[in-house]
Amino acid sequence: MSDFDKYIPFENRIDVSVLFDKMAQVKAEVKKVIVGQDQLIDMLLISILASGHSLIEGLPGVAKTLSAKLIAKTIDSEFKRIQFTPDLMPSDVTGSSILDLKSNEFEFRKGPIFANIVLIDEINRAPAKTQAALFESMAEQQASVDGTTYRLPAPFVVFATQNPIEHEGTYRLPEAQLDRFLFKINVSYPEFEQEMEILKEHHAQKEVNKEDQVQAVVSATEILAFQKLIKSIFVHEELITYIAQVVIKTRTNPSLTLGASPRASIALLESAKASAAVSGRDFITPEDIRRVASAVLGHRVMLTPEREMEGFTTAYVIDQIINSVEIPR
Repeated sequence: MSDFDKYIPFENRIDVSVLFDKMAQVKAEVKKVIVGQDQLIDMLLISILASGHSLIEGLPGVAKTLSAKLIAKTIDSEFKRIQFTPDLMPSDVTGSSILDLKSNEFEFRKGPIFANIVLIDEINRAPAKTQAALFESMAEQQASVDGTTYRLPAPFVVFATQNPIEHEGTYRLPEAQLDRFLFKINVSYPEFEQEMEILKEHHAQKEVNKEDQVQAVVSATEILAFQKLIKSIFVHEELITYIAQVVIKTRTNPSLTLGASPRASIALLESAKASAAVSGRDFITPEDIRRVASAVLGHRVMLTPEREMEGFTTAYVIDQIINSVEIPR
């Protein structure tokens, strides 16, 4: 019996072939433009399928915004981009009520948050009130304006970017707000070979705008169906125990002052299901959990001051925790 056999259900198998094919088409479209960010692309697709939002952090120029924008372009849905600035008001995000002079009544004009995929550029540049309006939308899939609550469209996913080295004119996101993101994805520089490919591709294209070649290959209705399908992915009881053990260890680890919450456990489970489906399986394995663990847990835990001074990172500690928990066999 192979390592995976024990996790495979013998009844009620679900068909994930259409989902797998569609996600492969999305990746192919995005890779017409993006070189060397396979992990970022995979994680963003997993977050969409798991009905979660993603915070993308990386140095300027590593294609954070472009990757998110192109993935949105491959989905036939409404897409909006908001550039966060220190003077941005909540109404700039949610919309506002405008007096109609003809009817002498207030009419609600929807803001850019009323879209299926919303890209927030430099999320840490906006003040607290604007952040609060955004995070209500992220947490509740609704927007409150002038005492009235409006439902947002479905599916609804937020991609947000921030640069880790910029501090002037930025606002640190509170932990409670960070917790609303399913993933925090750290984007690094490309390797030498990838850098060479980027340069060659850029030189070869000259006047051609490759972004225009990216086509929509999946509909918003299909995404909703895939999100529902993800809920039915089979999970062996031993893997539920494995997830619980990992999360509990973040609360007792001496290197951490803040451990992960039960919301993190659920996020780890749902994103592992999406990871399995993207890989063409209708059941999760320990590798699916390990694949998403750092992105799910990294922004939900906090290092002790001593460990920070020693140069530790949350990713390093989470890797230690993952490796300390026995993998179900």
